[in-house]
Amino acid sequence: MAVMKFGGRLLRNLFSKPATKMYPVVPREYPERSRGHIEFDPTACITCNICGKKCPTHAITIDKAARTMTIDRMNCIQCGYCAESCPKKCITIVPGYTAPDAQKVSETFQIPEKPKEQA
Repeated sequence: MAVMKFGGRLLRNLFSKPATKMYPVVPREYPERSRGHIEFDPTACITCNICGKKCPTHAITIDKAARTMTIDRMNCIQCGYCAESCPKKCITIVPGYTAPDAQKVSETFQIPEKPKEQA
């Protein structure tokens, strides 16, 4: 009796479409407004620290004296609050996730000094 059930399932699977896509060949398409990873443009940053205050997990820290920004990727939950609150839009959420790694890594970006405008 079990052979009959198996035979029916075998025939259905032989003539149906595959349930999965060809991942390495066809890249994954992420739906609009899906969570992703943080991209940061240090040239536009004004070190206001609004993004660090809005982050619920404190994954973003800004040191104004050293002009550095640190993103702890393992603490980030990709909520997008930092990107929404940034006045200069130097933080964006890009579809797709960060590649897995064997070690916990935090990225530190050096924010360049802005030239003072002479009046």
